[in-house]
Amino acid sequence: MKILVSGAGIAGLAAARELGTRGHDVTVVEHARHLRLTGTPIDIRGDAIEAVDRMGLLARIKERRVLMSARTWFVDGDGTPVAPMPLAGINDSEDDVEVLREDLVRILAAAVPATVAIRFGDAIEALTDDGDGVDVRLASGGTGRYDLVIGADGQHSATRRLVFGPEKDHLRFLGVYFALADHPAEARSDGVNAIHNVPGRMAGLFRYGGRAVAVFQFRSAPIDLDHRDPDAQKKILIDAFAGHRSWRIPELLDAARADPGFYLTSASQIHLPTWHRGRVVLVGDAGYCPAFLSGRGTSLALTGARILAEELDRCGTDHSAAFARYETRQRPYVTRAQSRVHGGRERMLPTTWAAIAARNAALRATATGAP
Repeated sequence: MKILVSGAGIAGLAAARELGTRGHDVTVVEHARHLRLTGTPIDIRGDAIEAVDRMGLLARIKERRVLMSARTWFVDGDGTPVAPMPLAGINDSEDDVEVLREDLVRILAAAVPATVAIRFGDAIEALTDDGDGVDVRLASGGTGRYDLVIGADGQHSATRRLVFGPEKDHLRFLGVYFALADHPAEARSDGVNAIHNVPGRMAGLFRYGGRAVAVFQFRSAPIDLDHRDPDAQKKILIDAFAGHRSWRIPELLDAARADPGFYLTSASQIHLPTWHRGRVVLVGDAGYCPAFLSGRGTSLALTGARILAEELDRCGTDHSAAFARYETRQRPYVTRAQSRVHGGRERMLPTTWAAIAARNAALRATATGAP
């Protein structure tokens, strides 16, 4: 089949790899002009390990394994470690793998067959599904007709908007915002990765891949967030931490002020009753974003791409049956991942000093070793 994939992130590259190796005529369009390589380390968990193993990529991924989370401790206001990150309560098993996002993207991109065309700097602008195929108009002015269109273009998916309606109809805000800023002065320093809490807020310093980043989370009511105005975003973060000067919070806020690539987003999920309509189907965050608090967005992208390709292979030209089987198999993973965010929120963002102390005491009681 002739298939158009929207998005060259983890979900899109995995789908292109899986469909291309099965003989489909695949084209990928990506709005950005290059692969997006930035971001904190990500986790491959549970059945996603089997998915990348069947892709023949597990050995290469394990070679690039990092141990950022394993070296992360909660610290008090003076920087004294008080409790380790509870990996046993977060991971699915000892087989789970943490890897730099850029490494996984590069591995997936290298595994995409040469027969797959990836067009950067382009995106779907309009879709018309007449039942027998999908006519597509691209932002570049190009047009094409495809047997299937796969939306793998992330939480703010344009494909989903075109086919399923406005994002606000499917978005579920979780009451948390996340921010990330480079801290180049710390890139070559040693020490544990650290997380410090004040009520309803978290500030952290993580080192990985030769760089250091300041990481923030904070509870909040919905904020009118302009993604095109970084100065306004920085003010939102600074206001959220106003009056808090313990540990290294002022220093980390200074790093955020100075970073031209500063990033702020909400913790939100995408909920849809179905991930397909006609000849269009969604994979990864476009269809079922679980939010970063779950730690399972990457895993869902990988299992989703693998399952969709398997079902299209099994059902031949009956795309409706393949899409239905894909949803039946993938839905339990999504339900489980999306339900885990509440535990992650309480662990990372206790709302009172007493709750912070109780969390730390509980973690110390089950921890072994020291940083």
